[in-house]
Amino acid sequence: MKRFAAIFCVAVLLAAMLTGIVSAKGADSGLLLAGGNGKIDRFLRIFVDEGGYLQVLRGLKNTMLIAVFGLAIGIVLGTLVAAVRVMPKYKRLPRLLNRICSVYVGFFRGTPIVVQLLLGYYVLLPALGLNYPALYVCIAVFGLNSGAYVSEIMRGGIASVDIGQMEAGRALGLSYSAAMLHIVIPQAVKNILPTLGNEFISLIKETSVVSFVGTLDIYVAFNAIGTNSYEFMVPYLAMALIYIVLVAAVTALVRLMERRLARSDRNISSH
Repeated sequence: MKRFAAIFCVAVLLAAMLTGIVSAKGADSGLLLAGGNGKIDRFLRIFVDEGGYLQVLRGLKNTMLIAVFGLAIGIVLGTLVAAVRVMPKYKRLPRLLNRICSVYVGFFRGTPIVVQLLLGYYVLLPALGLNYPALYVCIAVFGLNSGAYVSEIMRGGIASVDIGQMEAGRALGLSYSAAMLHIVIPQAVKNILPTLGNEFISLIKETSVVSFVGTLDIYVAFNAIGTNSYEFMVPYLAMALIYIVLVAAVTALVRLMERRLARSDRNISSH
């Protein structure tokens, strides 16, 4: 914990000094340095000495929980919705399911995530007589929101798979659902992996709105530090730095997965 705090403070110090130098055009350098040191000293006092970094770590944990579980729920829901929407509409049940899925996608893509959080926490839960922690509500709402977007992403991925793959599966005696699950969807996932990475990045950044329902996240943690120190420049720079690091890590992970999938495809084709 202390080592993390020390490394983080050094990074924030460099970012704050660089920002101060760039934005100070024509200002007296001595006054600028003294002011910058005062801002940084107040931030370090709250962040390290008074344990502010512990709150930041809790906020970071909540941010990642919401984003990771939200994406997992979104992938499952999105895949099911996409499978329903590409299903042949010869019978009444597929047509009914398609209408339900269309309403679901239309609502969650047509309203802001903040509105969905407020409706879920302050309207739906009291109406149902339920009392769940705000963190669970955030995970559920972000999962439902992600599912609407992933369904369209997955639908495009399914459309990109050659129709002969489905026909081959049916010719082997597989049902439509089995052929979709074991043949088409795995190939579609490979095609949409970069877009799923972008969806994960969007979820990480959108978690900054969970403060509307009283959930601690990175924004709430750094805003509290700024309020206690009466100085918001350094805390907000630190918050931006954390988001940049998270996005860079996700981008690197997605690229690594793409390379491994490409390598496996080359190995299969060589055999």
